[in-house]
Amino acid sequence: MLSQKARYALRALVELARAGPEQQLTAGEIAARADAPRKFLEAILLELSRRGLVLSRRGKFGGYVLAKPPADISFAQVIRVIDGPLALAPCVSQMAFRKCDDCADLETCALRPALRRARDATAEVLETYSLADATLDSGGARTAAVLGAD
Repeated sequence: MLSQKARYALRALVELARAGPEQQLTAGEIAARADAPRKFLEAILLELSRRGLVLSRRGKFGGYVLAKPPADISFAQVIRVIDGPLALAPCVSQMAFRKCDDCADLETCALRPALRRARDATAEVLETYSLADATLDSGGARTAAVLGAD
């Protein structure tokens, strides 16, 4: 399940993408536009900055901008930065593979094929959906479908 922290991160990055590369936004502006708590969002923006997805500028005229073009930042990248691997179990993760603690044998595990298919389907959608796609989705229906928003 997508965490609230990942949802706020995605909303914040979509707002930065909408603002464009020339317009910096402060944490307060992003929080208002993304409907996110400012203090929580500041911690998220710090993490996104450390991971190279946003650039932060300090000072009176400081703020945040995307570190890369919106088309080059997929939803999957953001979710991995905030929540970790997309896989439901570590034994099917491509980024953080490890055998499950309670699994006797990877080859005979009855759960693994379904979990692998779920990971592949999820990755296919989230890897190909970028911040640029979200900015073109003026009604929000496509983004809501990807995020599972109600």
